Amino acid sequence: MKGMLRKHGYTALAGFLMINLIHCTKNEPTAESRAGMDQVLEEQKKQQTEDSLRHEAEKVKYSFFIFPKNKKDSAMAAFREKFTDKEQYTILALNRLDKKNSWRADSLIVPDKLAVDFLQYSPFPKSLDSLQHVDKMVFFSYAIHAYALYENGTLIKWGPSSMGKKATPTKTGLMFANWKKEEAISTSNSEWILRWNFNIHNTAGIGWHQYDLPGYHASHSCLRLLEEDAKWMYSWADTWVLKDQGQTVAAKGTPVIVFGESDFKSRPWIKLQSDPAANDLSAGDMNKVFVPHLSEIIKAQQQAKAIRNTSLSNRMTKESIPQA
Repeated sequence: MKGMLRKHGYTALAGFLMINLIHCTKNEPTAESRAGMDQVLEEQKKQQTEDSLRHEAEKVKYSFFIFPKNKKDSAMAAFREKFTDKEQYTILALNRLDKKNSWRADSLIVPDKLAVDFLQYSPFPKSLDSLQHVDKMVFFSYAIHAYALYENGTLIKWGPSSMGKKATPTKTGLMFANWKKEEAISTSNSEWILRWNFNIHNTAGIGWHQYDLPGYHASHSCLRLLEEDAKWMYSWADTWVLKDQGQTVAAKGTPVIVFGESDFKSRPWIKLQSDPAANDLSAGDMNKVFVPHLSEIIKAQQQAKAIRNTSLSNRMTKESIPQA
């Protein structure tokens, strides 16, 4: 009898343990399973965002307007009357023009929907998974006359650019942001004032800055931007850190890649009238541009963080010491 009770007791205990085991398994997922679920949810959320942005982008269509040679002034006057200043700014930017050079336009592509967010018209991918560990990244595309800014693989800003003309092309490849100056004097012509100048190649004197955007590559190797964009990037990008009384680079600034080729004749945005995705760069296209440099970019970023953190720590320690 005792044996039977003992046997039934073991059976009941085993059943109880099994029930509790099942109960725990159902209601208390392990850390690994929770991490997996979080990753799935994050991927789903990311995909939904991508789908939403893609859906919005697909709605944008473009019209093409040609200004009659003998009626250009009246056509431009009609353009200014029809669109608000903000809308004109957007349309001119899509045509790689600033307001000062709007008179140069002999034609314009005009989106059928004038969005508040300029990212709506971006030819660059909204996200780059391989860049997720890079804090900040700058791209300049020679082919589509445009720049793009990414933070941890997410596109945060893009806009038009006029780069080096055929006789004085901009150096391509990986570079890093160096020093900056609100107003710099061009080494090509002392009369050229470069606002919000951010140097990316010290010996060649190459940098991005505000200057005329005439609708084609016209610079002497620098990267021209709209003033609003140049000013924004001036505050956003990180400079280098120097040591040895400014003689040695201790830490590099924000990485920059200039890539692609231009025929210096065509205006690629004109193709948008027949194909709204004509200028688009895929994630695969962009991966070919930066992945070969990724290890160097990550290494420079780690070194820069270590230097900046050390400098910040030393400064805080110095400030906390009581003055005699």
